[in-house]
Amino acid sequence: MTGLLLDIVIMIAFIVYGIALWQGKGASLLSGYNTMPIEKKIRINERALCKFMAKIMFALSFCVGLFAVSELLEEDVYFIVGLALFIVVLVFTLIYVNTGNRFKK
Repeated sequence: MTGLLLDIVIMIAFIVYGIALWQGKGASLLSGYNTMPIEKKIRINERALCKFMAKIMFALSFCVGLFAVSELLEEDVYFIVGLALFIVVLVFTLIYVNTGNRFKK
């Protein structure tokens, strides 16, 4: 039961942060972006970066939701699928963000 509650709290936190990013707020909490010098931040399309990261947060919250379903139904297959999707989303995000100049102005 504790695992289910923890999964739900994490899922809600991801959704709330995703909504904040979707509205264009919270970019200062994005790792890497907040440590950039001002000169580099000026060249980044912050709105596009926030929209993309909001979509990623929603995808990750879905994966955590699968963890919660796994706890609720006591079926390991949902956890395995959720974990696999979680890893795929993270790897895709790292590759997508770090290749090309997708978020440059």
